[in-house]
Amino acid sequence: MLIVSQNLVNYDVSLPDNVVYRINLAWISDLDTLISILEKFEKNDIFLDLPKNRTKPPNNRYSMDELKPIIEKYSNIKYFAISNIDSYDDLLPFLEYIKKGITLVPKIESPKGVNNIKEISESLGSKKIVMLDHDDLFSSMLKLKEDPNNFQNYIKTLIEFCNKNDVTLLRTIGVVFADDEKRISEYIS
Repeated sequence: MLIVSQNLVNYDVSLPDNVVYRINLAWISDLDTLISILEKFEKNDIFLDLPKNRTKPPNNRYSMDELKPIIEKYSNIKYFAISNIDSYDDLLPFLEYIKKGITLVPKIESPKGVNNIKEISESLGSKKIVMLDHDDLFSSMLKLKEDPNNFQNYIKTLIEFCNKNDVTLLRTIGVVFADDEKRISEYIS
């Protein structure tokens, strides 16, 4: 699975037809913008990413009550990621909102999330996918005053668990930087 920011289409980058476009709701300034993106990419699978307990900017916040009608209307939303999942209890409020056919993807961003990966993955459906945010995991460790040398151990633990338990682990592979971006907060052209 290849998941990329839908912003890549703003550049002359060739992408495969089966690419999944990620829309990070932290960067979506209003729901009309989200709808226009979903309609623009109606033929592509969408990975909708909801920031929960996000502390870094931008920090647009949407309730599940606001998002539910959109999730139900747009069948191209195939994945729904939720930030800062540390336990099954963190997922529970979202389960009722996710319709059949959408894969719930917990984002693991803390040592607690890594330590509870078994409980988290067991609460998922038959298609088990989790996402690791390396940067936030490391930041969480620093806030908890954990030894930074444990960072690799957490990653290794998560990888080994996912490999042994048929859980797909999504990880960041590279980042795109550009010097011609003029927008400050808008997420589409």
